[in-house]
Amino acid sequence: MTEKPCILLVDNGSHRAASTLSLRRLAGELGSATGETVHPVSLLHSTKVDPAELGGEPAQILEPFLKSRRAEGIDSFLIVPLFFGHSAAIFEYVPQRMRELREGWPALQVRIAPSMVDLDDPGNTDVAEILAASVRETLATEALDTPAVTLVDHGTPRRAVNLVRNFLAGQLAALLGAEAAAVEPSSMERREGEEYAFNEPLLENLLGAEGFERDVVLSMLFISPGRHAGPGGDIAQICEEAEATHAGLRTFRSPLFAEHPGAVEVLAKRLRQGLGSDPVIDEIPPPLAVRAMEGEPGRAQA
Repeated sequence: MTEKPCILLVDNGSHRAASTLSLRRLAGELGSATGETVHPVSLLHSTKVDPAELGGEPAQILEPFLKSRRAEGIDSFLIVPLFFGHSAAIFEYVPQRMRELREGWPALQVRIAPSMVDLDDPGNTDVAEILAASVRETLATEALDTPAVTLVDHGTPRRAVNLVRNFLAGQLAALLGAEAAAVEPSSMERREGEEYAFNEPLLENLLGAEGFERDVVLSMLFISPGRHAGPGGDIAQICEEAEATHAGLRTFRSPLFAEHPGAVEVLAKRLRQGLGSDPVIDEIPPPLAVRAMEGEPGRAQA
């Protein structure tokens, strides 16, 4: 009989308590929705949050969590990624680390559920529908009439992750239709160099440009609050500076993805898919994992 896996909801990690608290809430709701016990665990970073800001309970990060479960006799795990796309942090870095762990832990088995967005399935609109619902909520709350909309993400050194932004922007435009004067993707930041130009346009350059010099709703492609998407974060500062520069520009930020109840439904689908998947440790050849450290797992999430 196959051992039932210990299930982890895994994000990248953040130095902000709000991100860990959001992860914990989602893990609890995901557990209630699926009848499973789901543990909130970050890849990195979150143990730097003062436990006093987390109700006295320190945040958990991946490898120490797995080792603590090994001491309890647990060898099988399922990771449910709290990531929009096929991040190297989850799909390359994690398998490499698990392969190394298994050198001294032969019974270790790790499965990884699919990320939330499937680029191979244009009919997979569940994430875009949540983004559209959050934009509509903002339209109603702020009494806005046909504003411009930008789907804004953090920015990435990986083209594959950027494709998710553009894929969702196209779906969002189709879902909003005449409710938006325009829908364009943008990124908060990018690395220097022409090879990272796929992140354009940057939010700071889009705001105030033709068609975006009016009321603009930011559809936030961020999962949880943090130093980028939280109050007073980088996105808020970019908007404040743009409004000060461009007369007539007003910006409004949609609720974050994790705040919508549909987020748990998406994660529940991915969890069920992951339960039927094969272990990942031997599926990805080691050379791929070298690229995983290009930036993603080492960068605190929003």
